[in-house]
Amino acid sequence: MTVQVGTAVHDCTPPAGLALSGFAARTEPATGRHDPITVRALAVDDTVLVTVDTCGLHEDFCAGVRAEVPGHVVVTATHTHGGPATVPGRLGGPVDADYLATLHATCVAAAHRALAAREPAVLEVGRGADPGVARNRRRADGPVYAPLTVLRFRRGDGALLASVVSYPCHPVVLGADNLLWTADYPGVVRAAVEAAEPGSTCLFLTGCCGELNTGHSAHASMTLGSTSERTFAAADRVGRRIAAAALAVPTRTAATRTAVDQAGTAAVSAGIALPLMATDPVKDAADAAAWARELPTATPGRQALLRNWLHWAGEVAPHPTASWTARVTVLCWGGLRIVALPGEPFSATARRITDRVPGECLVIGYADGSPGYLPPAEEFPYGGYEVDEAHRYYGMPAPFAPGAAESLTELAVSLAGEI
Repeated sequence: MTVQVGTAVHDCTPPAGLALSGFAARTEPATGRHDPITVRALAVDDTVLVTVDTCGLHEDFCAGVRAEVPGHVVVTATHTHGGPATVPGRLGGPVDADYLATLHATCVAAAHRALAAREPAVLEVGRGADPGVARNRRRADGPVYAPLTVLRFRRGDGALLASVVSYPCHPVVLGADNLLWTADYPGVVRAAVEAAEPGSTCLFLTGCCGELNTGHSAHASMTLGSTSERTFAAADRVGRRIAAAALAVPTRTAATRTAVDQAGTAAVSAGIALPLMATDPVKDAADAAAWARELPTATPGRQALLRNWLHWAGEVAPHPTASWTARVTVLCWGGLRIVALPGEPFSATARRITDRVPGECLVIGYADGSPGYLPPAEEFPYGGYEVDEAHRYYGMPAPFAPGAAESLTELAVSLAGEI
């Protein structure tokens, strides 16, 4: 399938001294840069994907970018835990207003540059074997759905113009002890792919990985301690392993299924109100009292976490809401459907959508809003951080209720059927 393709890459690394995002236990600001924080844009006809090396993006920020770019735009975070705080009221902070304004302008500029740079290219799609990086961090016997999807855009002479690598695994190799700006393993993947294909641009799209990381528990990130498994050397090994697997994936020209596919690209978006759990003020007050008693004797990392929770109990929990409005977008690039979901869906959601959408389907998370984890209904009996605790760090009054992920699935499948 021949399309008009353009790319842009902007370095948007913040200065030292701003707050990092991704760990409640980490309160010290960044001391410098290990590798660049970038904004990358890929334009395919009149659709644009914008990726940002940050833990998350507020839905209002994403809407603001979309408002200044023509066509159909999806703005997504790579979910690195070594990026700047960019979500007011969520995922740590404080958020620097000047940097957030710069980031907004950079996203808009990257999208416009990518649109202006479009040239003819052929889209190829391929799926490779799981490189064996992702692990279910909630339980050893838990499911792992970790497809490696690769898109390649080739010029008429066969040269690679751009590529997309997508894999579902938390970019949280680096732990809370890290104080350097970093894109974590996605930055390594991109650099390795671009080095193998000089002159091309690589985007990394983080898949649905709410329960997947490289093997440590979520609670292992609630400490400031360091381990040999959570270093820049480890992130480099993980990124190079994924990149090597991606470079080995055979791709084929994207097939066409319908008259719409033959016509080229299309996109459709819709909103849906996802229910939150009912709040329990009595329990919240009792929990807050227990956290306050524990605070004086807790370790420094635990103290930071408890202060985050106490802030939530005093400032967020007293203002409950019944739902949060999610935006779901499906991009149609020939026979390929890209389903962009907000927040942190689990891999089971991606598998269920992929199973029901005919043809090639890529499902990503962290797009157009970061409200927290969206576990499928079968995960709630297991409890744990993603089900019971993470909403506090996300600044949400309550967790999403059972059925929220299933509602996302139904909407995504319905939208994919429209184009």
